[in-house]
This record gives sequence, C-alpha cells and structure tokens, in this order.
Amino acid sequence: MVTIYDIAAKANVSAMTVSRVINNTGKISEKTRAKVKRVMEELNYVPNQTARSLVLQQTKLLFLLITDIMNPFYTTLARGAEDAAKKSGYRLLFGNSDENLEKESDYITTILTARVDGVLVAPAGDPSLPHLESLRRHNVPFVLLDREVPGIACDIVLGDSKDGARRLVEHLIALGHRSIAMVNGSSSISSARLRLQGYQDGLKLNDLPYDERYVYETSFGPLNDLTEMEQWIERMDPLPTAIVAGNNVLAIEVMRLLRDRGIGVPEHMSIVCFDDLGPYSEIEPFLTVAAQQAYQFGYMGMQMLIERIQERGTSLPWKKIVLPADLIIRRSVKDIT
Repeated sequence: MVTIYDIAAKANVSAMTVSRVINNTGKISEKTRAKVKRVMEELNYVPNQTARSLVLQQTKLLFLLITDIMNPFYTTLARGAEDAAKKSGYRLLFGNSDENLEKESDYITTILTARVDGVLVAPAGDPSLPHLESLRRHNVPFVLLDREVPGIACDIVLGDSKDGARRLVEHLIALGHRSIAMVNGSSSISSARLRLQGYQDGLKLNDLPYDERYVYETSFGPLNDLTEMEQWIERMDPLPTAIVAGNNVLAIEVMRLLRDRGIGVPEHMSIVCFDDLGPYSEIEPFLTVAAQQAYQFGYMGMQMLIERIQERGTSLPWKKIVLPADLIIRRSVKDIT
C-alpha cells in the first residue's frame, strides 16, 4: 500500500507537505502542489478518508434521507441535492425511509455512526421529532425538506402546499365541478395538513360545502393494500365528479381503482394531484398537477446545509424557503360546464 512517505520520498518533499496537499491546508506553492499530485497519480495513491477526516474534522460526506425513492418528486429532488453537493466537493449518501419511523430511526443511527458532516431530511412526519433531536444532540447539522416538524427550529425548504391545493380545487370548479373529493396523506404530516386546508379553502371561497365523507386519509408512500381506499370509493354516494389527490402516488392508485370499476378518467371522473410524474409526463402528458420545484428543493436545501456546516459555531438565523407550485393543466379533467 502506497503511503504519504512513499510520495514524499519520490517527490523530494516532506511528509507534512504531502499531507497539506491531500487535505488542501497550509501555504504551498502551486509548483510543489502540482509535483506532489503528479507523483500521487503515478503511484495510484488513494487517500485514507478516515485519517483525513480526523485531521480536518470533516468527512466530506453528506446524507440525504427521503421517504419514497419510487416517487419522481424525490428522485428529482435527489438529483438537485447531489449536484449541489458535488459542486462543493462533497459526496452524498442516500437512505429511503418508506414513510416508516422504524426505518427512519435505523438510518439516523447509521448517520451518526458514519460521522457524516450533515443531513438533508424529508421526515416521515411529526413523530420524527426525537430523531431530529438526536441529530441536534450529536451536533449534526440538518435541513428539513418538504415537511415541517413541530417542536424543532431549523433550516427548511417547503412547497406552498396550501396554495397549490386551493388552485387545483378552483381549476376543477372553473370547469363546472361542484362535488369534489380528496384522497390525502396522513394528518401527522405537515404538507398533508396544508393540502387539506387548501382543499377546504377552495371549497369555502366558492360557497361549496365541506363533507368529511368525501375525504380519505392514508399514506403518501407506496400502498400495499388498497382495500380501504376501494371501500371509501364505494361508500361515496353519490360519487363525486372529481378527486384531488394529495400526491402523484395516490393519484395513480385512485385511477387504478377507478379503472377496475369501469370508471374512466376523465370521461366519468376527473383527477388532479400534487407533484408531477417526472419524465412519464413528457411521454404521455395526462395528469393536471400542482408541480413542485423538486430539483430546487434538493439544490437549495443542500446549499443551506453546506452553509450551515461551513459556518458551524456561529449563530446564523434559521432560514425558511417556501417554493410555489406551478399549475400544469393537461387532460385529466373533463369540462362539465
């Protein structure tokens, strides 16, 4: 195994000089730096990251913990986070909690063991508070994405869930719909609560009644059993003319159930949802959506995290960024005016 002493001997410099080149510390001439790097390449030297992190008190590793890797919103978000991390010289590790608190807890343990420099977190929900408190106790900087958690003050990047949901409802109303249902994520998730509020506001502003029977609460993540959702659809009497889905995963599941019952979209039922379907929408543009700026969630969140890491020990005020959603009108809504 090649060591810094081997490099020092061949480059005719001290081992301390080699260490400074590897860790990018100290004052070294560009000529010397270039010579040391050339020797490192000739000897195929790979730095010992563990030793390097002990010197710098940094691992240059960051962690992105999301809730559903299959959701195009999060895959696009991850791309933004990775691009921002790479631009600043960091490597990014990924974890997927599947909206599961136990899995999230396991990942928090992994994060603390790996000694990463910071974490971007899309929390499973309000019960994630102890996990975030654990990060804070261990002085691990973190930034929240997409969801707030009551009881913790921190940097955060959010979408305007309330306004986006209201605009979806008002789009349906403009096309003649007066009976509008909603399938949504768990009320333990801040974005789901805000989308429900936006749905309610859209109805209220247009003098339409809110009926709890027309609202179904489930998980935002992949659903293994659709029995209860199917029963909810069967209980609605009369059926609504339109359904607002809290995210794209739920929209797809609802359309699948409707298809199985012979209910066509948009011929017999109109569907709108939060979050776009990524590249699938370009291939077959169908769903009308409130599209969030997924890439910017990841990119801006990572920039905030790196700033927090670099300014560790200072009293920077917490930052909150709220990104608006774009209403993209496609073919999933029938005009019944």
